[in-house]
Amino acid sequence: MPYETPQAAAVAWLPYPQLANTLDQPTLDWLFDEGSLTRRLTRLSHDHFSVTPLFEGWQGLRADECAALGLAPGAQGWVREVYLRGHGQPWVFARSVASRAALERGGLDLETLGSRSLGELLFCDQAFVRHPIEVCRYPQAWLPAEAAHSGLWGRRSRFERDGLDLLVAEVFLPTLWHAAKEENR
Repeated sequence: MPYETPQAAAVAWLPYPQLANTLDQPTLDWLFDEGSLTRRLTRLSHDHFSVTPLFEGWQGLRADECAALGLAPGAQGWVREVYLRGHGQPWVFARSVASRAALERGGLDLETLGSRSLGELLFCDQAFVRHPIEVCRYPQAWLPAEAAHSGLWGRRSRFERDGLDLLVAEVFLPTLWHAAKEENR
């Protein structure tokens, strides 16, 4: 069920310095916030936060994911796709991936997360180190059909613990920007 297309394979993931002078401060604050997105969404939703799993399973990883994790092209990995919801509305589409070998030696069972937040797990385990956040205009072809919009901002970062690498991508949907704007009024 990968959403890859040839056009999407050429996505450029950019670090903060390349975007700092081109985006407004509220957008930068959301994209490059290094704290727990789960906690931030929980605050924004006044504790009306939930996670809806869309897909969990083994599949071939996208080319950009393999490159970010230092894997051979087409390597198989665990993929978890979810909506992070506020007040029942999908605010963020999240895709987390890890290689089979890394999960087998890292002792992390992603199959049992269900509707719990992976982000909360990562931020509660202080052994995980978060690598720098990268941002892109997330390809529409990589999104589930019901969330497919062009030009949406996505971010990703790699979390590492004792040789276990997880790549977590989060795409900010229009409903999140609307809720954040309403909160600041």
